[in-house]
Amino acid sequence: MVFQPEDRPLPTGLVPETPPAEPAPLRDAATVVLLRDSAAGLEVFLQRRAQGMPFAGGMTAFPGGGIDQRDADVSVAWTGPDAAWWAERFGCAPELARALVCAAVRETFEESGVLLAGPDPATVVGDTGRYRDARAALVARDLSLAEFLADEGLVLRADLLRPWSNWVTPEREPRRYDTRFFLAAMPDGQRADAVTTEAADAYWATPRRALADFRLGRCHLLPPTRVTLAEIAECGGLAAALSAERTLDKVTPKLIKRAGRWHAVLPGEPGYEEAT
Repeated sequence: MVFQPEDRPLPTGLVPETPPAEPAPLRDAATVVLLRDSAAGLEVFLQRRAQGMPFAGGMTAFPGGGIDQRDADVSVAWTGPDAAWWAERFGCAPELARALVCAAVRETFEESGVLLAGPDPATVVGDTGRYRDARAALVARDLSLAEFLADEGLVLRADLLRPWSNWVTPEREPRRYDTRFFLAAMPDGQRADAVTTEAADAYWATPRRALADFRLGRCHLLPPTRVTLAEIAECGGLAAALSAERTLDKVTPKLIKRAGRWHAVLPGEPGYEEAT
């Protein structure tokens, strides 16, 4: 499925008309694409962000968010590839890589109720409803991920995550993120939900259905979400997606105006080199 820049004008009001005097500082963030095989084929978990959110309000996206400084806590019980392995994949320091993996697990739990952790290195928790109060405390920042896992005797399952891509918010945006995207299979026995103030709706869809909804104007997708959906659609199934070999170069869209509407263009697309 091929998209051209004119296919995707951004929603009115999403891009400020007056650019900032200086680009906003980048904040490191993590996003997790939850996947499952279904009768309809490979599906992804999507959330329509609440309209009033300061970043990407009203857009359809994957669970994720910025790093909390406590995500770098080395006391987090951890199994799977170590921080050095993740650092090599994401081209960053091991300390940041550790924080990114922890943020990925924490944000996914906070925003969807899906917890990539278990009582030992070989298992994953089932129904996460018993952790409802801890989930709320994590959202309120009254509890850190390390404290939560220690209190419940759980181990973070870094081996359930796969590195996928690295996207940087355009310089014109007032809030900017250097976001690393991860893939993860939906754990058996758990249920993804929309019990979060950050989402107005949540649902499972095949990547092709989500892209068709975008083309028909039924949802709004930012370039990282759109491109990720297109890439996953090409994988065919869960196993193929999780085993895909990836090159994680930073991708920074640019914003240009056509016929009075803002459009996002990607490297290699018409207008990218000319855009300021």
